[in-house]
Amino acid sequence: MSTQTIARPKRVRKSPEERRREILDAAVRLISERGYNGISVQDVADAVGVTKQGVLRYIGSKDNMLSMVYLEHYNVGGNVDDFKDSGLPGSTADDLRLPAYLRYLVRYNSRRRMLVQLFSVLQVETFNPDHPLHEEFADRQNSIWRYYSGFDWRIPPAFSSLDEVRPTVRKALEVMDGIQLRWLREPAIDLNGEWAEFEPMLFPSPLWDGYR
Repeated sequence: MSTQTIARPKRVRKSPEERRREILDAAVRLISERGYNGISVQDVADAVGVTKQGVLRYIGSKDNMLSMVYLEHYNVGGNVDDFKDSGLPGSTADDLRLPAYLRYLVRYNSRRRMLVQLFSVLQVETFNPDHPLHEEFADRQNSIWRYYSGFDWRIPPAFSSLDEVRPTVRKALEVMDGIQLRWLREPAIDLNGEWAEFEPMLFPSPLWDGYR
């Protein structure tokens, strides 16, 4: 009497980079839904289908996972260099415009809803001094300005230096954060359309005419 061997499907082994990306993608989704304090490493492991130790092998610790999520997911795109590569009006080296860049950033964020939700959750959670990203978020306005200051923006002649534009940029980023929160709620609004209505208030005529 012959026996028939049942072939079992081979387990697909993922590369370390694929597995690491899968873990971080799951972390982004879970943190955006529940907050950093509302999840555990085990939750991420369950979402990916590996053991807790398997996750820790790639991320080191829960706090390190959060830093990786924020720095490697949220902060990797939509920067000024990306804008300069876009070919959009106001993106060339001899005509680099701050309002045009912020408009580009809003459009970029409108295509990554889950990451914007992640960022919004972290903004609130990091008020806690014990949060692993507390210092990162506490210094966010300063670090953004230091970054922006490294570019040669074309600004209206009424400003004697780029430093005089800093209060306007601060307000623009505060408005952007607020609009994004409203965009994440139901009923949803048009993020780009909402920004288009605020932009003339932040960069009014005639001061900013020809510099937007």
